[in-house]
Amino acid sequence: MSPARFEPLASAAPLIVYIDYKSPYAYLAKDPTCAIGEELGIEIDWRPFTLDIPSYLGSARLDREGRVVESRRSAGQWAMVKYAYRDARRYGSMRGLIVRGTTKIWDSSLAGIGMLFAKEQGKAVLRAYSDLVYQRFWKRELDIEDATVIERVLGEAGAHTSGFQDYLAGEGRAIHDEIQRAAFDAGIFGVPTYVAGGEIFFGREHLPRIRWILTGRRGAPPDVAYESSSSAGLVTGAPVPLQVAIDFKSPHAYLALAPTCAIADALGIVVDWQPFLVAPWKTPAPPSPADDRGIRHRRFRAEYIERDLMRYATDRGLMIRGLHRQTDSALAALGLLWVKRVSPSLARDYAERVFEGHFRETLDIEDERAIRALLAGMGAPVSGFDTFIAGEGRAELERVQSELHEAGVFDVPTYRLNNELFLGRQHLTLIRRLLETAA
Repeated sequence: MSPARFEPLASAAPLIVYIDYKSPYAYLAKDPTCAIGEELGIEIDWRPFTLDIPSYLGSARLDREGRVVESRRSAGQWAMVKYAYRDARRYGSMRGLIVRGTTKIWDSSLAGIGMLFAKEQGKAVLRAYSDLVYQRFWKRELDIEDATVIERVLGEAGAHTSGFQDYLAGEGRAIHDEIQRAAFDAGIFGVPTYVAGGEIFFGREHLPRIRWILTGRRGAPPDVAYESSSSAGLVTGAPVPLQVAIDFKSPHAYLALAPTCAIADALGIVVDWQPFLVAPWKTPAPPSPADDRGIRHRRFRAEYIERDLMRYATDRGLMIRGLHRQTDSALAALGLLWVKRVSPSLARDYAERVFEGHFRETLDIEDERAIRALLAGMGAPVSGFDTFIAGEGRAELERVQSELHEAGVFDVPTYRLNNELFLGRQHLTLIRRLLETAA
C-alpha cells in the first residue's frame, strides 16, 4: 500500500474494517468480526483510523484513582463518555475481557503504524499484534505512545522488527497520515467502521447485516443487534415491567418500538413507556472552507445517522418524513402520561399511533386538539385532559425527566432493567435473555 494509491472505500477484500486501539467499542468488535471472516472464509482488510476525540467529544484527564483533574467536556459529553465505558465493560465482562477506563486521551497513531507494519507480514502476525495491543492497553499495561514498546509487541506477535523505527518515522507515518486524511474526507468519522457491498456501517451492531451482505443478501435483511453473549451476573431480581424511555420525535425510538413490542408479546410482559424529551434533530450547516475537523465530524456523523435510519426504516416499510422538523414533543409526552394514568392498557396503542402519525406527518403532536382526538378515537377518557396538561401533568413530566436524568438517561430509546441502562435497540438480544432468565 502506498499513499498515492490508497482508496478509503475500496479493497480487494470483501470487507474493510477501520479500528483504533484506544476505542473500547473497536476492541469489542474485533473478535466477532474475525469470527465472521473465519466462518465465511473471507479476507478482512483491517485499517487504522486514529480518532481525534477532543475535536468532537471534548477532552479530560484523570488521576490514577479516576478523579477528574482537567476537563473540557460538557455535561452531555460526560454522560455519553461514562455510559460508553459502562456499556463496554458490561459486554467485555460477558466475554472475559478487561476494559479499564483510560486516564487521558491517548495518541494511538504509533500503534496504528505498528498495525500497518504487522499487516505487511501476514494475517497471523496482524491478529497476534492486535490481540496483544488491545488486551494490554485496556488493562492499562501498555504505553501505546512509546515506539520501543510498540516494537517489542510486534516482536512478540511474530513480526520481523528490523527497520521498524525507520518505517515509523518515514513510510509508515506517511501511509498512516494519508489513510486518516482520505478516510475522513470519505465520511469515516469513528470506529469500528465497516465497508461492505459499497455501504458504510458504523458500529458492531451492524454485523448481522454485514454478514447478510457478505452471504449474498438472501432473505430479509436483519436489524441491528449486538452479538449474543452470556448474561450471567448482569441483572439481579425480576426486571419486570420493562421500562423504556422514548421521545415521540425521535426516529431511533420509533425504530425500536416494534421489536420491543415483539419481545414483550413473546414473553408476555408489560412495557412501561416513559417519556423523555431530547434535543431536536440538528440539521448540519452547509460545508464551508472554514470548517474545522470538529464541525466536519459532526456533519459526517449526522449525515451517516440519517442514511442509517432510512436504511433500516425502508427495510421494515416504515415511513419517516420531516426528520429535520424542530418539533416540541412535550404535549405528546403529556398524552402518554395521561393514558398511563386513566387507561394504562392503552399506553402501547397510544405510542404506536403517535409515532406513526408523527413520522407520516398525519398527526400534529404540537396540537392539543389533535392529541385529544387521537385519545378519544382509541377509547381513552378525555374528560380532564386539558386541566391535566395545563398543571398537574406538567409537574409530573418534570418529575419523570428529573428521575430519568438522575438514573443516567440522556438519550432515547433507553431500556432500564433494575439498575442497568441500555441505550439503543441493538441491546434487545441481551435484554430478551435477561428477561427470560428472570422469568
